[in-house]
Amino acid sequence: MLANDSFQLASDALSESHGRVSELARPFLRFLPVSGASVSTFGSLLGSETMSATDALAGRVDELQFDLGEGPCWDALASKRPVLESDLGTRTDVSWPAFLQEIRKEPIGAIFAFPLLFGPLEIGAVDLYSATPVSLSPQQQEQTQALTAIISRILLHHALNEADTPGETTTFSRRSIHQATGMVLAQLDTTAEDAHLIIRARAYAENRPMLAVAEDVIARKIRFSPLAEPGEDTQ
Repeated sequence: MLANDSFQLASDALSESHGRVSELARPFLRFLPVSGASVSTFGSLLGSETMSATDALAGRVDELQFDLGEGPCWDALASKRPVLESDLGTRTDVSWPAFLQEIRKEPIGAIFAFPLLFGPLEIGAVDLYSATPVSLSPQQQEQTQALTAIISRILLHHALNEADTPGETTTFSRRSIHQATGMVLAQLDTTAEDAHLIIRARAYAENRPMLAVAEDVIARKIRFSPLAEPGEDTQ
């Protein structure tokens, strides 16, 4: 099948998804030499959540970046340009050393991130990984960006519709983290940013995913208490 035909099939598949966010990542596998893909929202506009992932490893790539607060998806959105790492095994001069250290434990040879933008709005990113080192041609990069424009529009519509109607919950949903953040915020009378940081620090200290810690907070297996004032007794 010709490359342009593969891309057209991917574009058609995206159009035929009828806005189902769980189906947004799969079309990239139709025309790119990659093993997996994910679509995520993050930042102040829509919050951090993996909306679609083709497999568990693609979801893991997102989870690591969210938990560590660094990685190609963050760089792609900040720069509004694709981040293209065709051979992770040879790279050392990257701005995300913690993510690189962790991702090298996985069977991933290359990783790419494309920002999701809608005009001035920063929506999130598409992450793509290959089990072996591989490059994307200029045409493939251009085609990927064409699909990300469609996805950005779909995600924005989804977020606006969800404000009135409960939306689709995905396999890789991180809504538990949002809920747990609210609970920690109330427990400690702090800001949402600091509550999120406290959950992240607990996950780091226990070498667990943030999602697992968040679920324990919701289940009340973990509860955070304010520090006692000097001279105050603690129980």
